[in-house]
Amino acid sequence: MAFGSLLALVDDIAAVLDDVALMTKIAAKKTAGVLGDDLAVNAERVLGVRPDRELPVVWAVAKGSFLNKLILVPAALLISAFIPALITPLLVCGGLYLCFEGAEKVLHGVGAHSDEQAAQIMEQLANPDCDLVKLERDKIKGAVRTDFILSAEIIVLTLGVVEGQEYLTQLIVLAGISTLMTIGVYGLVAGIVKIDDLGLLLSQQAGSSLWMRVLRRVGAALLWFAPRLMKGLSVVGTVAMFFVGGGILVHAAPPVAHGIEAFAAQMGAIEILVPTLCGGMLGLCAGVLTVKIVEGIAALRG
Repeated sequence: MAFGSLLALVDDIAAVLDDVALMTKIAAKKTAGVLGDDLAVNAERVLGVRPDRELPVVWAVAKGSFLNKLILVPAALLISAFIPALITPLLVCGGLYLCFEGAEKVLHGVGAHSDEQAAQIMEQLANPDCDLVKLERDKIKGAVRTDFILSAEIIVLTLGVVEGQEYLTQLIVLAGISTLMTIGVYGLVAGIVKIDDLGLLLSQQAGSSLWMRVLRRVGAALLWFAPRLMKGLSVVGTVAMFFVGGGILVHAAPPVAHGIEAFAAQMGAIEILVPTLCGGMLGLCAGVLTVKIVEGIAALRG
């Protein structure tokens, strides 16, 4: 489930970076990041230009993640000590939000959703009073919200492991896990989003020696691979939202969890996969239902 959380975070940050790259390119106020489809098509146009917004965006989300955990760790300890019954309802709300976010992407269609977002951003940028910094911050806030829910899940799972220990021990373990997870996750994300820059650097190497030719071929391969990796992570990240959110909902309903376990025990070789698949299907259904409810409420409010 932690791996699913990582994929969901990568997907959200990739979407933010894609929007930021679009904003910088259209506004022509900052250097455009080489990301997604634009990388393969426009690589030659950005030779010698350093995309300067990718790592700042990742760092901004990482700082938000640290702040999330600074809030969540003491809050989790206090709730566990004084209102333990509140943990499950809060987790269910977080799980429903993840399912809602994933279902929204599926229902709107990845391509159509991207085109719609691009049109909205272009419309905003057409306004001479457009604040590009504020627009970027709004995108980053969305990624930080997703991180908040996934961080809460990780902290609650960790809290279950150290339950019964002294509060100082619980605090040290929770703080340690939170710090390691944040550094590890966003360090990996930073490496992923800079694969294209590494490929661009290698493809520019001069020289006719065998080693230089190999480096240029490796660079070209990375330039080809980077946008496909981001697309793949986007798809897998969306699926991971259903698995993570559905898994939370399953664990919050013990009768459902026991029923799935009983069903899985009859499936033989694929027994280990059944709970994950069932959780994903439940997450998809819950997400679609939540989207329809939200759309219905929005329609009623005009």
